[in-house]
Amino acid sequence: MDKERFWGLVEAAREQVDDTVVDPDGVADALTKALSGLPAEEIVGFGVRFELLLGEAYRWDLWGAAYLINGGLGDDGFDFFRGWLVAQGREIWEAALADPDSLADVIDEDLDDGFEGFDGEALLAVGAEAYATVAGSEKDFWSAVDAATPDAADVPAGEDFDFDDKAEMHARFPRLAALYLDD
Repeated sequence: MDKERFWGLVEAAREQVDDTVVDPDGVADALTKALSGLPAEEIVGFGVRFELLLGEAYRWDLWGAAYLINGGLGDDGFDFFRGWLVAQGREIWEAALADPDSLADVIDEDLDDGFEGFDGEALLAVGAEAYATVAGSEKDFWSAVDAATPDAADVPAGEDFDFDDKAEMHARFPRLAALYLDD
C-alpha cells in the first residue's frame, strides 16, 4: 500500500471523530472497521506501511517532544505516542517529523483532568484486528508484515540527549517547553 492510500484511510477514519487529539481510540475503531472491508492482502499492505512510518518516526528528537508533553515516556509509551501521532493525520505527522516542536500547535496543555496522555496504543493493533476479522489470524498478519518490513532499529535515529535537562528541552523545543516546563 502506498502512502497516499494509507493516509487516505486514516483521514477517512479521522473524519468520523470529533477530536482526534483526545480520542485516538475513535480513529482506531473507525480505521479497523474500514480495513475490515478490504481484502487480506491490502490489510497487510496497510500494516507494512504503518510499520515503515513508525520506523521513520523512531527518533530521539520526536521522543524528546513526546516525553515533554506526556510528562515522561518509556519505550512502550513512545510506541503508543507514535500511534497517537498517526491518528492526527498526515499533515501533523509530517510537520512533527520536520519539527517536533510544531506539536505545540496541536496539543492543548489545558486538557481536562480525565485526559490520560497522548496515547494511541489502539492504533497499533488496527491492522491485526481487521485481518483477524477477514482472514482469521492476527499471528498470520504479523508474520506477513514482519516478512515484508526490514528489522526495526534497536536505537532511535539522531542524537541522544537528556530528556530531564530543562535547559536542553528549552533549547530543543522552545514552544513545547513554554507550555510544559514554564510556570
